[in-house]
Amino acid sequence: MAGESITVRVLGEERAYPKGTEYLVVAEDFQKKYRDDIILAYVDNRLCELHKKAGKDEEVTFVTTADRVGRKAYRRSVTLLMQKALYGLLGKGKSEVRVLSCISQAYYCELPAYGKPDEAFLERLKEEMLRMAERKMPIRKESINTDDAVALFGALGMAEKECLFRYRRSSLVNIYSLGNYKDYFYGYMAPHTGYLKYFGLKPYGGGFVLMFPDKDTKEVAKFTPSVKYFEALNSSREWGRTMGVETVGALNNAIASGKMQEIIMVQEALMEQRIGQLAQMVASSGNRKFVMVAGPSSSGKTTFAHRLAIQLSALGLHPYTLSLDDYYLDREKAPRDADGKLDFECLESLDVEQFNQDMPALLRGDTIELPSFNFKTGKREYKGRQLRLGKGDILVIEGIHGLNDKLSYMLPKKSKFKIFISALTQINIDEHNYLPTTDARLIRRIVRDARTRNTTAQDTIAMWHSVRRGEENYIFPFQDSADVMFNSGLIYELSVLKAYAEPLLFHIDKGAAEYIEAKRLLKFLDYFLPMPSEDIGRNSILREFIGGSAFQV
Repeated sequence: MAGESITVRVLGEERAYPKGTEYLVVAEDFQKKYRDDIILAYVDNRLCELHKKAGKDEEVTFVTTADRVGRKAYRRSVTLLMQKALYGLLGKGKSEVRVLSCISQAYYCELPAYGKPDEAFLERLKEEMLRMAERKMPIRKESINTDDAVALFGALGMAEKECLFRYRRSSLVNIYSLGNYKDYFYGYMAPHTGYLKYFGLKPYGGGFVLMFPDKDTKEVAKFTPSVKYFEALNSSREWGRTMGVETVGALNNAIASGKMQEIIMVQEALMEQRIGQLAQMVASSGNRKFVMVAGPSSSGKTTFAHRLAIQLSALGLHPYTLSLDDYYLDREKAPRDADGKLDFECLESLDVEQFNQDMPALLRGDTIELPSFNFKTGKREYKGRQLRLGKGDILVIEGIHGLNDKLSYMLPKKSKFKIFISALTQINIDEHNYLPTTDARLIRRIVRDARTRNTTAQDTIAMWHSVRRGEENYIFPFQDSADVMFNSGLIYELSVLKAYAEPLLFHIDKGAAEYIEAKRLLKFLDYFLPMPSEDIGRNSILREFIGGSAFQV
């Protein structure tokens, strides 16, 4: 009916709008109530772009660029802006850009046909991007047939997207356009370029970084990269390039053509070789009695520690493994976070004093009794497990705080060999959509926790924000203090995890707060062809998550 009015409720306030009003109009009316720019909206527990239209009485929750989902939308939109500007400056031939990874609140990018850009070129690029931002150019979305999308990307020279969508089950693909430039992005976008004012560009490595704001959404964050992290990413990408598997589409090609058994064997052999080299480094590093292994959640620390111990044994040493989890305080003594929930991520959740009595005693050659933490009762127990370190004995200690010298303040630095481990992704979705390492680790954890802790996917997703906050505060700041950085990511793991994770994610009810994240992860997994786990060795890090490991994990 012409002129029909609807009621929209935002932050407890109701306003009337003509039916069919875009959420962008509503957002502009309510923007003054938000500190940060509104960029998306939740309607009926569904995430919506602001160009969507309100069709009935409803409650709307706006998403700003300070929210995790909004931050990602902002970064995707700035990436499209950058691609369009490059196309305008360099033309079709030289403007091909590869968005390869996320480093220190920035995307690392390369221009294969152009080469490494200098400061002057990047300043021109920034000026062009800002000009388009001032014009508030609309970012349009259209849904096209998947076959048409394959043809489109082939014509645009985006071979990796062309390959990716050959395996697409959905009949439709959402295409975004900025002027005459078209592309596909994994996730929602800003409504127009007027939102995209805060970014920076800087030469780095063999390419450049596109820098974004962090907590202050209207100021570009300082670029403070981890050199070791960047080197580890480059090494992993080089291996994927050597194997001819640089993107999800190429991985799907390998699965469909029956080449995966060889790729699995080669990658597992390479990982074993690298662990062996690490063991050699430890053995030749002098009298270092303590190998400290740390990394974020679901990095495979436990399996890695066991495999390193085996390699140390092969060199004639006598390794023992210890989990820092066994030094947790009894649950009633554990600290709580700002929300009043038990905080298992902070250093204070461990009995640091007891650890610093036990470890120096071992270094002196004394015998100690090791604790075990009972996760069912929430208490530390002693079961007569004795340990004494003699000549040739080494203790491999794994836990999230292993690199923090405050944990082991009584041990001399020369007695410790530090290893940072993380599951760094070795492939990207396509040219312009990198594969987030955090998504791969979250899926690992969902599968493992359901199997070993009877934890639902909904509960794992609900606690993930707290886990990530702990990583940012207590793990990543110490990664560059490591002697070595080890990548535990496997190029094929998401194709294996898919069959385990999807049923768990589908089980989350549509009314749950975690449903939106579950839906996003299901869409993410939809890019991958599944592959069976039969060819995965029992000592593989992946077995820590899917089960069937040779170790007690």
